[in-house]
Amino acid sequence: EAGKVSVKIRMHPFFQHLVDGQETIEVEGKNVGQCLTSLVSRFPGLKAELFDKRGQLRSYIEIYLNNESTYPEELNHRVADGDELSIVVMAVGG
Repeated sequence: EAGKVSVKIRMHPFFQHLVDGQETIEVEGKNVGQCLTSLVSRFPGLKAELFDKRGQLRSYIEIYLNNESTYPEELNHRVADGDELSIVVMAVGG
């Protein structure tokens, strides 16, 4: 179907129990935010793990696109068909 952008999301092991143990999940979206919205609509348990109450990405979550950080655009960062997103959990505390 024209205009559909299919993206794979690679799940951090920390979250795999929330997505039936899957390592990669295929979603659709034109930017990172749409892809993550598609992901949490299928796996609602992820929402509170990835987003705060304002709908912003949590400070310890970073999204990589084809192994490069999407910061600072993050949710607005555009994706292309066949791209791969990785959900990275930054080390917290110290």
